[in-house]
Amino acid sequence: MAFVSTVVRAAGFLALLACALADAAEPSARQSLDEAWWTGPMLAPSAGALPQGHWLVEPYLYDVMAPHSDGFGSLTYINYGLTDRLTIGMIPTFGYNRIDGGAGSSHVGIGDVSVQAQWSVTRFDADSGLPAMAFNVQQSLPTGKFDHLGNHLGDGFGSGAQTTTLGWYMQTYYWMPNGRILRTRLNFSWAFSRDANIEDASVYGTERGFRGTASPGDVGSVDLAFEYSLTQNWVLAADVVYRHAASTRIVGRSTPDAAADDVRVDTGPHASFALAPAVEYNWDANIGLLLGVRVIPRTSTAPASVTPALALNMVF
Repeated sequence: MAFVSTVVRAAGFLALLACALADAAEPSARQSLDEAWWTGPMLAPSAGALPQGHWLVEPYLYDVMAPHSDGFGSLTYINYGLTDRLTIGMIPTFGYNRIDGGAGSSHVGIGDVSVQAQWSVTRFDADSGLPAMAFNVQQSLPTGKFDHLGNHLGDGFGSGAQTTTLGWYMQTYYWMPNGRILRTRLNFSWAFSRDANIEDASVYGTERGFRGTASPGDVGSVDLAFEYSLTQNWVLAADVVYRHAASTRIVGRSTPDAAADDVRVDTGPHASFALAPAVEYNWDANIGLLLGVRVIPRTSTAPASVTPALALNMVF
C-alpha cells in the first residue's frame, strides 16, 4: 500500500503543479526557439550538439524504491564539446543499498563508470522539418564491486562486465495550437556485454564458494520523450520507455573443488515498460533543475519500483 500511495502522491503533485502553471501560460503568438529554455527529460539524452569548447555537467540524485529495499544513487553526465559535431564525456556513478534483513551496503560505493562519444549527424531545420539526429557509443567499465560480497549483498554496485551501448538519437520541435513548443525525442539503443568472471557471492545471485562466469544478455530499449514549454522557465516532461533484455547465463562450480560445472542458470528474457513524468524549472538557457519520478510496473520476473530523482543541468 505504501508503494501505491507513493505513486499516487507523486502523480497528484505533478498534475496539480501542471494545472497551476498552465494558468500562467496563455501566449498569443508562436513561441520562438530562443524563448524556450530546457533542462531535458528525465531519461532520454539529447540528439543536439554541444558547442565546441563548452561543458555540460548534470548530476542526478535518486532512490530506486522497491519492496523491501531502497537503492540510493547518483550519476553525473560530464560532457565536453570537442568540435561542433563531436561530444565526448563520462558518467561516474555511486550507490548505497538498503535491504531488509541486514544484507544492505556497508558503505557508499562506486559503480561502473561509462565513457562516451556522440557524433551529430544532422541539426534541426525548422523550414524542412529535418530533426536533429546523432549517433552515440558508450563503453561501461567494470569499476563497481560485483563479487566477493560476503554477507553484504548491497555492496554490489557493478556488473563485472564491459558493456558497449550503441545509440541512435532523434530530436525535433512541434508548435502546438496555442503557439507553445513541444520538444520530442525518440531514442533507440542496444547494449551488449562481454563475460564476467565471478567468485563467491555476487550480483548474479551466486553464493560463497562459486567459481564461474556470467554472460549478460543483450539489452535493447526505445525511449519516446516529450517536453512542453509552459513558460520560458517552466517545462512539463515525460518519458515512455520499453526495454527488452535477453537471457543472462551463469555457468560454474558451486565450490572450487567441484569435479565439473554443476551450476547452470538461465534467467530467461525480460521485458519492461517505464513512465517518467517530470517538471523542469530553468533559470536561464544554461541552467535548470528537474524533479521527476520513474515508475516501472511489476513483471513476472521483477518487482515494481518507483524512482524519484532530482537533477541539475548546467552548460558553460
